Amino acid sequence: MGGVEDDEPASKRMKLSSEELRRLSNGSTIKEAVAGSPGDLMARPLQSEGGEEVVGSKGVIKKVEFVRIIAKALYSLGYIKSGAHLEEESGIPLHSSVVNVFMRQILEGNWDESVVTLRNIGLTDEKTIKSASFLILEQKFLELLDEEKVMDALKTLRTEISPLSVNNSRVRELSSYIVSPSFCSVRSPKQDTLRARSRSKLLEELQKLLPPTIMIPEGRLEHLVEQALVLQRDACIFHNSLDKEMSLYTDHQCGRDQIPSQALQILQAHTDEVWFLKFSHNGKYLASSSNDQSAIIWEVYETGVSLKHKLSGHQKALSSVSWSPDDHQLLTCGAEEVIRRWDVSSGECLHVYEKTGFGMVSCGWSPDGTWILSGLNDKSICMWELDGKELECWKGQRTLKISDLEITADGKQVISMCRETEILLLDREAKVERFIEEDQPITSFSLSRDSRFLLVNLLNQEIHLWNIEGDLKLVSKYRGHKRTRFIIRSCFGGLDEAFIASGSEDSLVYIWHRGTGELIESLPGHSGAVNCVSWNPANPHMLASASDDRTIRIWGLNNLCTSAKQKEPRSNGVHYCNGGT
Repeated sequence: MGGVEDDEPASKRMKLSSEELRRLSNGSTIKEAVAGSPGDLMARPLQSEGGEEVVGSKGVIKKVEFVRIIAKALYSLGYIKSGAHLEEESGIPLHSSVVNVFMRQILEGNWDESVVTLRNIGLTDEKTIKSASFLILEQKFLELLDEEKVMDALKTLRTEISPLSVNNSRVRELSSYIVSPSFCSVRSPKQDTLRARSRSKLLEELQKLLPPTIMIPEGRLEHLVEQALVLQRDACIFHNSLDKEMSLYTDHQCGRDQIPSQALQILQAHTDEVWFLKFSHNGKYLASSSNDQSAIIWEVYETGVSLKHKLSGHQKALSSVSWSPDDHQLLTCGAEEVIRRWDVSSGECLHVYEKTGFGMVSCGWSPDGTWILSGLNDKSICMWELDGKELECWKGQRTLKISDLEITADGKQVISMCRETEILLLDREAKVERFIEEDQPITSFSLSRDSRFLLVNLLNQEIHLWNIEGDLKLVSKYRGHKRTRFIIRSCFGGLDEAFIASGSEDSLVYIWHRGTGELIESLPGHSGAVNCVSWNPANPHMLASASDDRTIRIWGLNNLCTSAKQKEPRSNGVHYCNGGT
């Protein structure tokens, strides 16, 4: 029987009996098997291939490729008849006849014939041919062992697989299978099903290995569409909503209304300047610390934020707080005083960490919550068990009296300001020290959620973004905020931490797009310097800011106001401004 030309309508070709081939070849029909010499199986150019016919207004999409990818998607979605009709009506087959023969041979276990056909499907790279042949013959070997044909399997290994000189370590592994009793098992009723599934997996692996012009990769259309959506999303400087809200019907473009820029609530329970604040990891709580020697745990609801516990006991102003990994406990650090550990649920103080003759200046939790770190005013960093037992202490120039303290998510690196213009990254296991060196004095820093980036605030009113994964690299700079006298802190935030927010001495909150460095918002409202900001990690539309005006502002979307008439944010007490009533 002679070959059937590729231009025969798809509906008239002989369809395979194997459902697996229908699925893996995406339902493409196949012609009569071709007899004669191997040369008769040589792949001929697909119809319209080599032509310049294109679709689309830009003239960059080749029609043949476009139709084949659409047909592939239709078959993948289970629309077998639609895929076949597209092939027939367009005259553009998904696969050439020789590729369909090859796929059938694989699924039917005709290993020797498939290796011959492999060399006739248009491959030019000998390495690819050998790698694909290896996969096919490996499957043949394993199935012979499965059928307890050990001598045939050994012959295949010696005379067919080994001469390919491909993946020698795998060849040695296969040879060990011959003497392994695990392959001499009793045949089960499900064996044929398992073998068919195994051949399907083989065809999928071959599909990844062969050039896409011969076998279109699985999910190619979906990949192209996803790529287009991701590029649109990444180009949108205001993107701050879940990807499920993106649509194929229109080009994606967010507006400023996705950025929390409306003050929804003013929290006024502190009686002095608010120096620090931080949302819990789950976004359900907010902790703040103040010059009034207290810390407050706030509970976050959909409708607003309310005071849960006011934590008293420190004898000095509180410089920072730190949430435990499970958000059940909170550390508060007095300025050169002690560290206290609190139960979030009850507000009870569980332990006080102190070292005679020294004051604590910073604090942080280990990722597993079993120990804590503290910076001391003698410039050392200490590790403590939760019960207060000192585990380790790194002495020398490790920290400053005013410094942040971070631990990476893997618990290996401790990060602290060790000098005025240097940040120490200490690998506590490898005992290796690395340093970020700046030209200007450093005032504060913040670690990204994935522990790959560090945000560094400088005296010269710049914020620098450093990549600390591998070699230290300065990635971006952000400018616009004001800082002359006080410690101003910034943070990562928004969806996928795509934004940078910072306080400022001009009473504004500044927001930049992280990728482009473009300043996109400056939020008025505070009447004193904004010392610290924190973006809710569970809600990209909620931002908090702490100020010298004794207040905390909760920022959200404009459309979250309870009514169109509500222009002033809700408040929970008397408003203090710059020390006055």
